[in-house]
Amino acid sequence: MRTRVTSFAPATIANVSCGFDIFGFAVNSPGDKVSLKLIDSPGVIINKIYGDNGKLPLQANLNTAGVAAIEFLQKFKPEAGLEIEIFKQMPLGSGMGSSAASAAATLFGLNYMFDNIASEIQLIEFALKAEKVACGSAHADNVAPSLLGGFILIRSYDPLDIVRLHFPKDLFCVLLHSDIEIRTETARKILPEKIKLKDGIAQWGNVAGLVAGLFLEDYKLISRSLNDNIIEPVRSKLIPYFDEVKNKALKSGALGCSISGSGPSIFALCRGNEVAKKVATQMKNVYDAENIESKYYISPVNEQGPKILVE
Repeated sequence: MRTRVTSFAPATIANVSCGFDIFGFAVNSPGDKVSLKLIDSPGVIINKIYGDNGKLPLQANLNTAGVAAIEFLQKFKPEAGLEIEIFKQMPLGSGMGSSAASAAATLFGLNYMFDNIASEIQLIEFALKAEKVACGSAHADNVAPSLLGGFILIRSYDPLDIVRLHFPKDLFCVLLHSDIEIRTETARKILPEKIKLKDGIAQWGNVAGLVAGLFLEDYKLISRSLNDNIIEPVRSKLIPYFDEVKNKALKSGALGCSISGSGPSIFALCRGNEVAKKVATQMKNVYDAENIESKYYISPVNEQGPKILVE
């Protein structure tokens, strides 16, 4: 059994346009890092959080990494104790799965320390409890891809049913983050409680089309399916210049462009790295012209997910 480990879990794109709460995929960077140390006395202690500007709680039962660790240890090693240091390497409230990455890195590291005692589904269930503490809802479209890597479909939440989707290897993501913070709770409160049947039918068609496009490696079908007529029209109002950024992305060759998670980050899917570079530049130019700080990341879909950095 290992007593110390440092692990990393990646940022994720949730919803992926038409797939609210059911689609997500991992990117290579950014991500969060945690250092874990087993101690003799039971309980979970968060010693230090770097990179959060003092915004995140050190109390383990209020922090996603802490909750994830508590759930894991209560299930498998109630006699064990743990000290955690968290290195936040992405902005809070960014729409890139920041809270999920901290929980995923912690769970992956703990499971490694105890010789992979937990199943993938158990790890995701622990992470869901952590997500509920962070944003009030237990959604898996960030934690599942952060823990498993790849492009993920959550077919069902009760019972939890996670499906890894095939995807083209030349599928690249541009992830543009602006210096704006949107809390997930806020973005969820503005969502409609009911939708029109015709809007649901259109959305279900896009969901099925995206799955088919990914499996068939049909980029035109992927592009046609990356449309959200339910969530995006509401949440985009929280993101300055969203329409301008999306138009620039599409005109520059993106297959589709939408909100990453609950925002404010915006993602675009592209065929190939060269197209992604052009799209990223044009998307960022919109914010540069308005003197809004922004940064972009370009990545293929991250198939690995979390990893061990130091043993």
